[in-house]
Amino acid sequence: MLRTRLTNARFLTMDPDHPVAHDLGIWRGRIVGLDEAVTSLPAHEVIDLRGATVLPGFIDSHVHLAWAGLKANTLSIAGLRRIDDVLAAVADAAVRAGSPGAWVSIAGYDQRALGRHLTSAELDLVSHGHKVFLLHDSGHGCVVNSAVLDLLPAGLPHENGFLAEGAMAAARALRLPHSQRELADAIGHAARTCLSEGITACAEAGIGGTLFGHSPVELGAYQLAREEGLLPIRVQLMVAADRLRPAAAHESDGIPRALDLGLRTGFGDDRLSVGALKIYTDGGMMARTAALSSPYVGLDHSGQLQDDPDALADTIVDGHLAGWQLAVHAIGDRAADLALDALERAQRLRPRPGARHRIEHAGLIRPDQLPRLARLGVSAVVQPNFLRYFGDDYAAIMGESRAPWLYRGRAFLDHGIPLVGSSDRPVTDGSPLRAVQFMVERASGSGQVIGPDEGITVDEALRAYTVAGAHACHWENSLGSLAPGKLADLVVLGDDPRRVDTSRVGDIEVVATFVGGDETEKTAADSPFQR
Repeated sequence: MLRTRLTNARFLTMDPDHPVAHDLGIWRGRIVGLDEAVTSLPAHEVIDLRGATVLPGFIDSHVHLAWAGLKANTLSIAGLRRIDDVLAAVADAAVRAGSPGAWVSIAGYDQRALGRHLTSAELDLVSHGHKVFLLHDSGHGCVVNSAVLDLLPAGLPHENGFLAEGAMAAARALRLPHSQRELADAIGHAARTCLSEGITACAEAGIGGTLFGHSPVELGAYQLAREEGLLPIRVQLMVAADRLRPAAAHESDGIPRALDLGLRTGFGDDRLSVGALKIYTDGGMMARTAALSSPYVGLDHSGQLQDDPDALADTIVDGHLAGWQLAVHAIGDRAADLALDALERAQRLRPRPGARHRIEHAGLIRPDQLPRLARLGVSAVVQPNFLRYFGDDYAAIMGESRAPWLYRGRAFLDHGIPLVGSSDRPVTDGSPLRAVQFMVERASGSGQVIGPDEGITVDEALRAYTVAGAHACHWENSLGSLAPGKLADLVVLGDDPRRVDTSRVGDIEVVATFVGGDETEKTAADSPFQR
């Protein structure tokens, strides 16, 4: 007997052996069969989906849940476009901050909306003796006042209070880490938002590192969230590479650096597990710190690497030798060159054809880099909504010759490079359906088409958020398609993305989500389905 049979639906299974189904059976959280294999079987519960379209639950392969949840409860200046308005908001927050010397944290800072960066001197005028920290929306920079600068090491690079990358990390390190209780609540908040968008599994893109610096014991917060029922989706945790330490391992193991106890990719279960080792090589385009091979248009620099190139390359090689899957953050093409060189060296030293290393973002990939990505078998984990929301700006700073290379789609697929969809939540909107629409149209919010030759089909875009996401996270045996034996994670949509006009895909309603066969987004009382 089945526990649940879902019927009267159009199941788009993403499985070429059985691409469309009308019935699906569930037992103990897994799919046991489709159509005739389950239609006549008795079931404890039969749910009539009333002709809805059903897909495998979306997989967001690069998110920041803790940051997203914390940001949701932090004062934000997003949307303010005048310097005076921002300073007034900072002044108001400082007045309400309590005792002198307290920290005032503000989210939503983006110099592009203001026309220039704020300065520490301007913040000094409204900080009322507090330490002010405005986090850039990219996560790769911040603006602080003199009370913070005075606590930092002499000579730390900054531009009138704007700190980028490692300098920002030094400012964050001045504060006590968040408690596991705070983080668990934040993680739960962000996970519920993911669920509402049809996301049933995600990869958290870097815990325990200095760049975000939420806590050195951040994994414990995820365990706490799971234990208390605050984690309704499946989560794989990337570990920041700066957690690695020299390891006195046996010579035959060939492990130069490792986490304590040799923990690496694959530890955990289907609800919470350790994923890739996250290695930052450069910054971001919003903060103008992505490392390019030639300068940004209108600027006299080409971004920056996170560290000495040799040190970054050695970390990539050491992570590979220690048995990790690697998730290498490389947005600019210069950073991608470094990543590809190091991955090639690592594979020469110890061939691991099944490592499934990933390039996170792959924001600007030159034509000559595409064959190298293909030869190495790495996935390109892109964020289509970056161009949907920031595309006009990115195209302008790249210039006419480079703009078509931004966050590619078609070129990756044509070269056999796995194309994986993600959001980088909370940097921008996390909706997979809106990202799918962009991947087909390549149109920014203003209507500018960026790299039209990089457009792909709706089916290929959906695969980036299902089958390809599962493969990139080593989940292909349990997630990514609706097939017997796989986990019963699925999303019920108000329309079929393959049948509606492309301009409507992003607005399709997420009616419900199921994780392990349980309907999670709607209570039974509110469910539109007939039982």
